[in-house]
Amino acid sequence: MHKKLNTKTKTIIHVILIIGAVAMILPFVWMILTSGKTVAESTMIPPQILPDSFRWENYSTVWDALPFISFFINTGLMIFFRILTSTLFSAMATFAVAKLEFPGKNVFFMIVLTQMMIPPQIFLTPQYLLVQNLGLLNTVPALVIPGLVSAFGTFLLRQFFMKLPDELMEAATIDGANIWQIFYRIYLPLAKSGLVSLAIFTALFAYKDLMWPLIVNMSQNKMTLSAGLASLQGQYATNYPELMAGSVLAIIPMVILYVIFQKRFIQGIATTGGK
Repeated sequence: MHKKLNTKTKTIIHVILIIGAVAMILPFVWMILTSGKTVAESTMIPPQILPDSFRWENYSTVWDALPFISFFINTGLMIFFRILTSTLFSAMATFAVAKLEFPGKNVFFMIVLTQMMIPPQIFLTPQYLLVQNLGLLNTVPALVIPGLVSAFGTFLLRQFFMKLPDELMEAATIDGANIWQIFYRIYLPLAKSGLVSLAIFTALFAYKDLMWPLIVNMSQNKMTLSAGLASLQGQYATNYPELMAGSVLAIIPMVILYVIFQKRFIQGIATTGGK
């Protein structure tokens, strides 16, 4: 009886998971189908699921209309430098909060947590003024500045550093290592799974960032993929097949990266907050 109950429970769980998977995949399938339709087919009521004839020319049209090569390069550079700076600075701050003793340590961490509770839109004006005063408008570095540090990264990595034994620092100190050597040579390699998790989240957040790239870079050649695709949406009318075709082109790099680093991606998400 208990075995039958377990089998029934597993069946229900699998059905729920399959429904969830279909719900997640359905928007991507609809995007691909819409990218091959005409404008009339994409706006029909009731909706037309399959196009009468898949229009591959929508892809060539949107590719010629927008500088996708520049979009890919700008997005890739933004993601790379945000991952590099965010993981490094977050790890340094986390090491200080988790392993060092200094006055006001708890207050400092509370301030970091407070930043996570404040809507990010509040920081747009001071960040824009900072970029403007530095003369970095319409440049790739302007895209990176909001992601130089991460309160979320500090909070996330703290869970990993707290699990590492303090005896490692004591032994390294006896051997004559300074604080930087202890951090860089001992604790940082041991927090590898946490750094991978933070890198994944940082890449996802940067890839889908829309508001900041639209505000700071007005030149089309300096836009990211998300900002460039937003330019396809008109004020009074939108060519949905071309917009969906551009969206398909935009997700190709992330799909390729996921396929290549699938194991790392799953490990990073699965070990978030613990090891």
